Amino acid sequence: MKSLKYIFTLVFVTALFTACNDDEFDSGFLDNAPAPASLSALFTISQDNTGLVTIQPNGEGVGNYSVYFGDGTPDPATVIPGQKAQHNYAEGVYDVTIVGNGITGKQTEITEQLTVTFVAPENLAVNIASVNGDPFSINVSATADYETFYEVTFGEDENAAPVQFNEGDQVPYTYSAIGTYDVTVTAFSGGVATTTVTQQVTITNPLLLPIEFENNTLNYAFGDFGNATTSVVENPDPSGINISAMVGQQVKNAGAEVWAGTSLPLDAPIDFTSLNQIKVKVWSPIAGATVKFKLENLDNADINYEVDQVTTVSNEWEELTYDFSEISLDNEYGRIVLFFNFGVNGSGETYYFDDIKQAAPEQSVSLPLNFEYDIEYTFNGFGNAFGSKVENPDASGINTSGFVGQVVKNNGAETWAGIAMPLVGPIDFSTQQKIKMKVWSPQAGITVLLKLENNGATITTEIPATTTVANQWEELEYDFTGIDNSANFQNVVLFFDFDQPGTGATYYFDDIELTN
Repeated sequence: MKSLKYIFTLVFVTALFTACNDDEFDSGFLDNAPAPASLSALFTISQDNTGLVTIQPNGEGVGNYSVYFGDGTPDPATVIPGQKAQHNYAEGVYDVTIVGNGITGKQTEITEQLTVTFVAPENLAVNIASVNGDPFSINVSATADYETFYEVTFGEDENAAPVQFNEGDQVPYTYSAIGTYDVTVTAFSGGVATTTVTQQVTITNPLLLPIEFENNTLNYAFGDFGNATTSVVENPDPSGINISAMVGQQVKNAGAEVWAGTSLPLDAPIDFTSLNQIKVKVWSPIAGATVKFKLENLDNADINYEVDQVTTVSNEWEELTYDFSEISLDNEYGRIVLFFNFGVNGSGETYYFDDIKQAAPEQSVSLPLNFEYDIEYTFNGFGNAFGSKVENPDASGINTSGFVGQVVKNNGAETWAGIAMPLVGPIDFSTQQKIKMKVWSPQAGITVLLKLENNGATITTEIPATTTVANQWEELEYDFTGIDNSANFQNVVLFFDFDQPGTGATYYFDDIELTN
């Protein structure tokens, strides 16, 4: 058997040379071929007390495998891809080594532990893990004493063959629909007796924001009241800002109460810690209709918060924005309630809604100034320094935000090199007269000068601060107590390593804000 791998390689190389003329053949690609990768092995055993184990090696880029049985057998078995080796073992625990042989002689090996016993497996424990971001998929693994291998069935397709695996493996599976399924794992040894564990797994598709009505596995459990009727329908007007296929529909039937509407429970409370607006696309047959958006606690409807908006167009889609920035973060809100044409009795008219989602407030370049929003930040560099918005290179410590400002003070830059950032309006110092800023410097002990200018730079004020650490975020504070608020300071100017020529160093800054 040992000679098979040499025969295989010889046949392969001979075929290459036969197919090409001597002056055309370039064997350089063989030298660059990678070593075999992703080696694994599946052990199964016959349940007849004979100790007959079947070994199925797997891998990538393998010409053949050498299987060392680990029981003192001097010669390995040579297995070509797709084939298996068989070997009789006495009871015991063995280290089986699989060597993947590449066509160029490169090798990769792994060693897997094999348990051979003829008693029934004991202490079978099954682990079913969900997959983040994929509510329909699971990973199954298992442990047991005295086992050689496992089989798992997932309870969805009765005709599906069991999947065999070994300890340490994870078996993925994706269900086609929501429901409750029996996942059955059977542990095998070399004897007739087996051990089986069945666990139920419930596949759900939670209804959370954003809601787009495109997923037919979600449960849109509308709770209508006041003689309104709500359902999911095909988009009657796929145009403008909403060309999606499916939308929500609310019919305010003739004679419906002025407060008629519908509720929709979510599977988790809405998190308002960072995104405190909700946007909804609506289609109304009339302009000037009040669309009330109410949020309620799932267990206590007396805990609620509501905001009104008014449609501005008729017979076309528009997006309404609801501001929940004043909502209490101490309460949980998990039910959406929608009222169309609130305050008016129904006349049989139909409204549509779609794309209910959270959003951040519309931002402008003003204090507090961070770089998390998709707006245009202006960095006016001078003295051979340049600024830009970049991904946070060190999201740690006091600053784990996604984006920050960057200043590069190029080699030979002027001692006064820096950047100026114009704001959309003057800074309001009427109640707060200190400014704090997070900075990251490759060097401790440098001066970071913060200068404020009015438009035209005819009135200026500046304060220096000194970094105390290197290669980590820290917060610097600038005390502008007594500043003249009527000066209308509207430009923020930053000088890193002020009064020193540039060395090509890079500095970062973030979260410029007023404070007391």
